[in-house]
Amino acid sequence: MASLLQPDRVLYLVHGEKKIRSPLSTLYFCRYCSELRSLECVSHEVDSHYCPSCLENMPSAEAKLKKNRCANCFDCPCCMHTLSTRATNIPAPLPDDPSKTTMKKAYYLACGFCRWTSRDVGMADKSVASGGWQEPENPHTQRINKLIEYYQQLAQREKLDRDRKKLARRRPYMPLAFSEKYGLGTRLQRQRPGAPIASLAGLSLKEGEDQKEMKIEPAQALDEVEPLPEDCYTRPINLPEVTTLRQRLLQPDSQPAGASQLHPKHKHLLIKRSLRCRKCEHNLSKPEFNPTSIKFKIQLVAVSYIPEVRIMSIPNLRLQKASQLFKYRNRPQNMFEDILCHMLSVGEQNDLQYEWYHVVCRGTE
Repeated sequence: MASLLQPDRVLYLVHGEKKIRSPLSTLYFCRYCSELRSLECVSHEVDSHYCPSCLENMPSAEAKLKKNRCANCFDCPCCMHTLSTRATNIPAPLPDDPSKTTMKKAYYLACGFCRWTSRDVGMADKSVASGGWQEPENPHTQRINKLIEYYQQLAQREKLDRDRKKLARRRPYMPLAFSEKYGLGTRLQRQRPGAPIASLAGLSLKEGEDQKEMKIEPAQALDEVEPLPEDCYTRPINLPEVTTLRQRLLQPDSQPAGASQLHPKHKHLLIKRSLRCRKCEHNLSKPEFNPTSIKFKIQLVAVSYIPEVRIMSIPNLRLQKASQLFKYRNRPQNMFEDILCHMLSVGEQNDLQYEWYHVVCRGTE
């Protein structure tokens, strides 16, 4: 229980890229380097994406296309719990005789925690249980897509410039920066008779030519804003109809001010990640690929290999003298057989001003 309720009482020093002190329950042990590893000393790799509600697994490309959201599950815009599909019967006119009605099954979204339903915001019921629920259109979608395309083109151009500088050779008659940036070296190379073909390898066919550059209009600040309604300061406020700050931040595209403007959002996907040692590149943690499985293929947690140190209080306390008791516990799967505690000499204790013990771990050799 000391590791769960009070994990910061005993900290272990990790000698990684930078010295970090962390509790044993958050550390990993690399068997190949025989060193402790923290979350800042390992490489994080995404293995798979899955939905925490329906446990649907999807590859990274599909998850990126769906903006890391599940297409079938929704979150409640009020309390952020998972919405469930409810069925009900509604009267519908017959196609042959409109004067007569028949019962037809319809589906709507409802939250079992706060009792929010899709009917509260005027969303029409659907004839199918899954699919068909569309989010309101974002008015800034076109602007955001243009910005994304512009910065993707800019990043691609910078990457090509870096690759070209690595592959191209330095020429004594022209600075490298001008020849590679404007493609002048390629033009001179084409004019030389008998130029080696190997020197043209890795260069683009459009090098030196004017490529189409996407231009975006800069954002402009508005000098005039919409005036407030006349009854803004006199209208009584109904607090249940006003959205909270958390509800507005969870929908940054619309930021609804009233509860009648809240719409359900597709549920965010979760990931299963692997942890790899940066020094030897061996896996420290690797989960199962199946989202329904909670087992790990590899799980080198430090609790299974490193002795746990606990600070205990002793009943017989001595007046005006510091007293400490350390408890060392080994597990069956530990790589250490036993631990020997040697008390330091009196002179060494006086230098340290505390009672210290030197711990020696003997391996299973």
